[in-house]
Amino acid sequence: MPHGRTAERVHEAMTEQIQRRPEHLRRSLTWDQGKEMAEHARFTIDTQVQVSFCDPHSPWQRGSNENTNRQATRRHRART
Repeated sequence: MPHGRTAERVHEAMTEQIQRRPEHLRRSLTWDQGKEMAEHARFTIDTQVQVSFCDPHSPWQRGSNENTNRQATRRHRART
């Protein structure tokens, strides 16, 4: 993020971005552990999007993120 990863900046950026998404994609958000989501309760109030957190050291619990990363890695390997 160009202006830092403080909890307030992340809240502002995530709120702006989530509101651009179609309604059916705004039901929930799963996040890794991290202090940048310290304002998750405010984010939920502002957006009506529930935030869940992965267990520590378990990023695979963020399914779509890990799936996207895996696909990008495969594409990158295929090009090199």
